[in-house]
Amino acid sequence: MKGPLFYSKILLFGEYGIIKDSKGLSIPYNFYNGALKVEKELSEEASRSNQGLKRFADYLEKLEQEQPELVTFDLKRMREDVAQGMYFDSSIPQGYGVGSSGALVAAIYDKYAQDKITVLENLTRDKLISLKNIFGAMESFFHGKSSGLDPLNSYLSLPILINSKDNIEPTGIPSQTENGKGAVFLLDSGIVGETAPMVQIFMENMKQEGFRKMIKDQFIKHTDACVDDFLNGDVSSLFSNIKKLSHVVLDHFKPMIPAQFHKLWEQGIKTNDYYLKLCGSGGGGYILGFTEDIDKAREALKDYKLEVVYHF
Repeated sequence: MKGPLFYSKILLFGEYGIIKDSKGLSIPYNFYNGALKVEKELSEEASRSNQGLKRFADYLEKLEQEQPELVTFDLKRMREDVAQGMYFDSSIPQGYGVGSSGALVAAIYDKYAQDKITVLENLTRDKLISLKNIFGAMESFFHGKSSGLDPLNSYLSLPILINSKDNIEPTGIPSQTENGKGAVFLLDSGIVGETAPMVQIFMENMKQEGFRKMIKDQFIKHTDACVDDFLNGDVSSLFSNIKKLSHVVLDHFKPMIPAQFHKLWEQGIKTNDYYLKLCGSGGGGYILGFTEDIDKAREALKDYKLEVVYHF
C-alpha cells in the first residue's frame, strides 16, 4: 500500500520574519517527495520512521484531548496501520530546510483527519487559516513551535503568499523562463541543521531592543519588498532588495550561517555574482541563492553542489 505523494517546499522569503508578521512566499519543490507506505519487512530507516509514527500517534491523541475543537483523527486506524508496518517513505532530506516534517504532517492529516478540509473545496481565507493552525499544532511535535506553513504548502501543492499571520492566500508566481539567465538555487552546506536551537537563538535575540528594531526597520522591510518584487516580476528591484537582505542576514544572523560560508556569503555581496540567504531556519542544510547570471554563479561556486530551482 502506498499513499499519495506530498512534496517538499522552499520558503523563498520570510524565514524568521514571518514569526514577527513579515510577508512570506513559499513554493512547492517537486524534486523531493514522500508518501506513507506499509511493508512487512522494514529496513532500518523505515523502522525508525515507523517508531516515530507510533510516538506521533500518541502526540496526536494528546492534541485531540487538549483541543478537540481544532482537529480529531481516526487514531485507531492509524495505530493499526503503524502496527502493520506503516512508515513515511521520503526522499526529502531531513534538517535541510525543505520541509521534511511538513510533508509527513500533510500525509497524516490527509489520511486520518476527520472532517478534513480538502484541497478540492473552495479554500476561503478562514479554511486556510484553520488548516495552518491545525498543521502548526501537529508539526510542533517535531520542532517545538511551528507556523504550519510547510505542511500547508505540501498539502495544497501551491505557492502560498503570507501577507501576515492571519492573512494567507494561494498565489500565482511568474512563470519560469526556460532560457533565462537569472535563477534561484540551493547550495548544499553538507551539514544537517536543527530548527529548534536556531529558533531559540532568534527568540533570545528578540529580547534586545536593538535587534527588534533591526528586524522591523531592515529585515522585514527588505523581505516584504522582495516578495512584492518577485510576484510582480520586477527583477532589477528584486536583486537590489535581495542584496540588502543578504547583507542584513550576514550582519545579524551569523549563528544561523555555517562558519565556513561566512566568506562565501560576503564574496557574493562584493562581486554581485550571487546573493545568499537562509533557507528555513539555517544552521546547516541548504542555503538559498539568487543570481542574475547563473553561469557566473556556477563558476564562482564551482566547489559546491548547486541545484537550480527556478529560472527567470
